[in-house]
Amino acid sequence: MVKSIIVAYTLWAVGGPLGLHHLYLGRDTHALLWMLTLGGFGFGWVREFIRIPAYVSEANQEGNKERKRPPTSIPPPVSPVRFAGQVCVGVYFGTVAMIGLNSLSFFYLIVLPLCVGAGVHLVSNVGQQTSDLQKTLTSCLATSLLFYGSTLSPLPISLAASVTAAKHRTFKPPRTPGSKQKLGPRLYRIGLGWLAFSAPLAYCIFHNTTATLYYLSDSIAALLDIFWFLPWLRSVLEYLLLTPYRILCVLTGGGYYEEAWRKVLEILLKEYTEREKEALKILSLGAEASLEEISRSYRELAKKWHPDHNPSKDAEEIFVKLQEAYEVLLRWHRPNRFK
Repeated sequence: MVKSIIVAYTLWAVGGPLGLHHLYLGRDTHALLWMLTLGGFGFGWVREFIRIPAYVSEANQEGNKERKRPPTSIPPPVSPVRFAGQVCVGVYFGTVAMIGLNSLSFFYLIVLPLCVGAGVHLVSNVGQQTSDLQKTLTSCLATSLLFYGSTLSPLPISLAASVTAAKHRTFKPPRTPGSKQKLGPRLYRIGLGWLAFSAPLAYCIFHNTTATLYYLSDSIAALLDIFWFLPWLRSVLEYLLLTPYRILCVLTGGGYYEEAWRKVLEILLKEYTEREKEALKILSLGAEASLEEISRSYRELAKKWHPDHNPSKDAEEIFVKLQEAYEVLLRWHRPNRFK
């Protein structure tokens, strides 16, 4: 089937950052790369405005069995754009791995270099070219030993992998005449690649949603408490900070009264924050402790560690920690916790 430049440009304009035009032209690796990077971080998508005619011509030659490739023994010409893309995507894949997979064992030794190598190889496999995956991954694993534990390690690992991939670049072997891949299996493979990339990141976001809400609620409360001496300014700030919530309520048909957001936060954040868990630990209490139990434990421990009654060198420091822990837990039990 002959590919149309008009259709290719239309798909480029409508869904270019998602790789729809590459999917139409049979460039599945390029389509997956665009899906994972939103069109090569936008720059690649813009650059393709002048590249689409060449892509269409290449696809039509493939369909008409007229495509002639140089022998695989002759390496393709070096492309600075491809090399830069390999480095950037390798760092990107490494960064995503550090966000979503850093809790795994042997992360810096195995997981991170393999993720960076996968990103580099994905770029090196775009179009007519490919590279030696085994050698690319080997260079990643070797470089990771030199930068073990560093948060900047994706960059040198990606550079080493990109140099290795460029050194061992080759042309892909031509397809068997008459062979044509169906759309279903192609979409299935692309979907698996997208899922493998996005699943760890999605899990990390979901896993840390509660922690993020804790942090946001505490940050809002701390910010508003700074202006306790200027109630009018505090009210203005509170109104501005909660404007997105009010807009959401209007769009969803809900109310936007002053107490509504507090009820939502109290439902979402009814668990203890990390700071409050530490306060419970200081007062030797469990998560089910009531306000009366918290007060009783604080009075007993404060009496024991008061500097006037305890000659220990650590008495004053422990007493201060007890006071801070008690205030934190009192705030948690306060009816208007987020006010």
